[in-house]
Amino acid sequence: MEASELAELRTTYIFTPGEASTWGLAYDLVETRLRERVPDEFTRLQPEDEGPVRGSAMYFGFTLGEETLEGTAKLAPEGISLEDCTAQSAAEFVQWLRNALVADGVAIWFNTEWGLEAGLPDAAVADAPRPRLVAGFLAHLEATGLLN
Repeated sequence: MEASELAELRTTYIFTPGEASTWGLAYDLVETRLRERVPDEFTRLQPEDEGPVRGSAMYFGFTLGEETLEGTAKLAPEGISLEDCTAQSAAEFVQWLRNALVADGVAIWFNTEWGLEAGLPDAAVADAPRPRLVAGFLAHLEATGLLN
């Protein structure tokens, strides 16, 4: 697969604090930080009839240019995901996550829907510039073996 084709692939990226760690995630903080970026970004808590407990998930939009991606935040297990996005979009999102929600020095781990299907373990997100993040996400997609 050519690099340009690989860069256009879309999957769900899942970000977590890793084992035995926490970000102290709170839905009101996620909403506040999203609206600081884009004042009319959508957010909603999971209705009672869709899950075991009202508010067991928060759905949100994350606008990148002309596109609004959908994400989900959960308090237990703690994490935040961004659906149907490219490695470039995931890199931009994780930089926002690091700057807006995760305290300095606290790790961010990731996997993808494809990585989970392939049995890949979670991997640490490097504290690096966007091009290096994108390269790491693309290498992860290649490692899934699902591109053949």
